[in-house]
Parts: sequence; C-alpha cells; structure tokens
Amino acid sequence: MKSATVSTPAPGAPGAPAAVQPVRHPLPNDRWKPLEIVFWLLPVVSYFLFPEYLVLASQIMIVGLFAVSLDLILGYAGIVSLGHAAFFGLGAYTAGLLSVHGWSEPISGLLIAAAVAGLGGFLASFLVVRGQDLTRLMVTLGVGLMLFEAANKAAFITGGVDGLSGVAMNKLLGVFEFDLYGKTAFWYSFAVLFIVFAILRRLVSSPFGLSLKGIREGARRMPAIGADVNRRLVVVFTIGATVAGIAGGLLAQTTQFVGLDSLSFARSAELMIMLVLGGTGRLYGALIGALVFMLAQDYIAGLNPAYWQFWIGLLLIVIVLFARGGILGGGERLLNLVRGSKGGVR
Repeated sequence: MKSATVSTPAPGAPGAPAAVQPVRHPLPNDRWKPLEIVFWLLPVVSYFLFPEYLVLASQIMIVGLFAVSLDLILGYAGIVSLGHAAFFGLGAYTAGLLSVHGWSEPISGLLIAAAVAGLGGFLASFLVVRGQDLTRLMVTLGVGLMLFEAANKAAFITGGVDGLSGVAMNKLLGVFEFDLYGKTAFWYSFAVLFIVFAILRRLVSSPFGLSLKGIREGARRMPAIGADVNRRLVVVFTIGATVAGIAGGLLAQTTQFVGLDSLSFARSAELMIMLVLGGTGRLYGALIGALVFMLAQDYIAGLNPAYWQFWIGLLLIVIVLFARGGILGGGERLLNLVRGSKGGVR
C-alpha cells in the first residue's frame, strides 16, 4: 500500500490557513489631543466669564495639583497612602516660614518648598516600599500624624492651632502684585499646574511610567525583565512628594497663610475622595475629581453648612456604585456604548 501524503498549501495560497498575527499593543502617545487643548482653555475662559470666582478657581487648581501628586503614586505605582498631606504641609510651611523670615520671592520660595517636601518623601520612601498595601497605609498614616503633632507642639515656629500668619509675598517676577481679587494668584496657579502636569504627563507615557503600571499590576514579575522595583517606587514616591510640596507652597503663597489643617488626616482623606470621584490611574481624573469635589463642597456648604458632608458622601456612593473607574471611567464606558449602538445600526 502506498502511503498517502497530505500537502499543505503555501501561506497566502487559496485554501491556506490564515497566518496568526501577534497581538501588538500600541505604546502610549503623548501628543496633545484636541479635547485636552479644550480642557486647558476652559480655565482661561473662566477667568473672563467668572471674575468674582478667581480665588475659588485658584484653590481648585492647587488642590487639583495635589490630587495629581497622589494619583501618580497610587493610580500608577499602586502605593496606598493616607498621609500624603504630610508633604503638602511640608511645602506649605516651608514657603510660609521663608516669607516670614524675609525670603518673599515666590518662584524661588516655591522651588525650595518642593525640594524640602521631596527630601521628606525620599526619606519616608525607604519605609514605605518595604511593605505591602496595609503596611504602606499604616506607615504613611503614621508619618502624617507625626508631622501634624510636631507642627502642633512647635507653636513657636509654626503658630500651632492659630496658624502661621505674617506671610507676605513680593511681586511675581517683580511685576505682578498678589491682589485681593486673586488675579495674580489665578495665573500663577494655572501656570504652575500646567507646567507640572505637562512634565508628569510625559513621565507616565515614558518607559518609566510603563514600568510603574507593571509594578502596580504584578510587582513580583517585574524583576524577571530586569526592573528594580524598590528603586522605581522610591523615585516615584519622591516625585509625588515633591509635587505635593509644590501644591502646598502655592497654597501658602496665594493665601498668605498656613493652617495646621494642611498636615491633617482630613486633608489626606479628602484627597482620596477626589481620586475616587475622578478615577485613579488617570491624571485628568485627579483634576476632574478635585473640580467636582471643590465645586460641590462650595455649593452644598452654601445651602446647608451643617450637613454638607452628608451630600458629599451620597455623591461618592453614587459614583462608586454606578461609575466604576470614577467619572472618567464611567464616561468612557458610556461613550463606548454609544459608539457600539451606532455601529450596530445598519
């Protein structure tokens, strides 16, 4: 008997099986999208449409920058923190104390505040990266509580519960004076927010940013590709603390006052709420969460000063239940559903 031979058609010939193509995931693109440009033009438009709310707008931008700093370490690197206000307060007190003791130049004072907060974050990072989620939670909370109590006891330096008064800033760039209407504070906060955000946006799209996402999803697997997990966590925690210090320094310079609440646990908790509202792992989610929280707080507190936290809690529950991934995550899913329904209609 002759053995039958089975011939396989050459690839590309009629009847040949389709070649299996490897799945390729596109790398992040850091080009600015039209919607992003519109987003950054909105504050400029609000300056002319709502001139009576410039102080509130500058506060929203400062808090938004603070929220971005936490999103960098939590949303991208997966480091849970309940004491992030420690670095915000470090920056605020540094900028405030510099002014009280005669150093009132805004930009250099802000850079020094960032450096002090970054140094604090660098020192604390060696304790933070050693543990896992619960350990990191307790360590960051402990650092925050220790700094809060230290500032409270050192009232002869910080002003204690009365706060640090006597902060006075020189003209910005020697030209623009900080006025009561908040015009200079608005543009100063907007410029700092945009510059820092652009740097962080580039950072999270770089190979370093991709490695942070890998650590968040599976830290035990990253050493297999030669990634030093602890070193990357130290770096990103230090960067996050530095950005928080910038936000704190901005608050001190624009309000010309530093309160003990800048180091409080409540400020760290509010920051976590903002990230849940906007969506973690998305820098824009931090900004949107801060915007929604601050506007809701301002509006609801005006209606009912005693029970505004009840409505904030209700809003948080609604977002968690019906918009997984926060406002941005829910918006993306809704947009995908609309696109899918349009694609199904023939």
